[in-house]
Amino acid sequence: MSAFRGEKIDIGGRSLRVVRAGPAETPAHPLIVCEHGAFGCASDWAVVQEKLAARGLRSLAYDRAGLGHSDAGPEPRDGRAINDDLDALLGALRETGPILLVGHSMGGLMVRLFALERDRPLTGLVLVDAVTPDVFSLPGGPSAIRGFGRVLQVVSHGARFGLMVPVSFISGNLIGLPGQAGAEKRRIHASASHAHGAAAEVVQWPRTSEMAGAIELPTDLPVAVVTAGPHRGRAALKAIQEKPANHSRAGFIEHVPPSSHANLLGPRYADAIVRGVDHVLQAGSR
Repeated sequence: MSAFRGEKIDIGGRSLRVVRAGPAETPAHPLIVCEHGAFGCASDWAVVQEKLAARGLRSLAYDRAGLGHSDAGPEPRDGRAINDDLDALLGALRETGPILLVGHSMGGLMVRLFALERDRPLTGLVLVDAVTPDVFSLPGGPSAIRGFGRVLQVVSHGARFGLMVPVSFISGNLIGLPGQAGAEKRRIHASASHAHGAAAEVVQWPRTSEMAGAIELPTDLPVAVVTAGPHRGRAALKAIQEKPANHSRAGFIEHVPPSSHANLLGPRYADAIVRGVDHVLQAGSR
């Protein structure tokens, strides 16, 4: 049995781990590309990919460079470097058709930047409890992000001495992934190289956010926003998360109050993400 789900794809002297699901070809639909959040990996999308495949939809999730089972990439690990890798990956896979980008958490910045800077045909975006550039306008937002970066740097140092192994049994699968994907997620969560790669990305969060917020998304780009948790006490954050869908002429918003930032991707709540994908597919076919 392979040590990981999926396959490793060479993108020019280094490889990224990719997990593909669904039919080999679906000419009527775009490829759905799933971008994980900070400290995440392709495993995060296992339930969502299974649900998409059950609907006859083709999807791809991958570990960004230095995370999970992917080789490290050149620094700095900002959104532009990350999207260079995604472009190279799609090229290596000979994917030339339209794509639909789904981004969770900090992955929302990556897919937004991809939409702004890349020439590939794009059906739309699904932002899953996603970070937006406007988070820096929230009171305490910049300091919280800097603090998160410092925490991950400490975690990266401690992981070299195995300190993340016991932590992974507690927080390694907050999504609630079943079976092989859940076990894989815990192993990755405990990995020192994964912690180092995640810290390198989060250090570049302000720069990535600045690039992603340089201009607005096109109003004719379909955008679905799915958020976790209740409105109570979080109205300012919810308004920021809703903004890309409100800006779009084909926007969709769904809040999932009982869910958390992590388990929104899990078996209980992932159908909301699929509804966001459905909206973008329908809007893109008009």
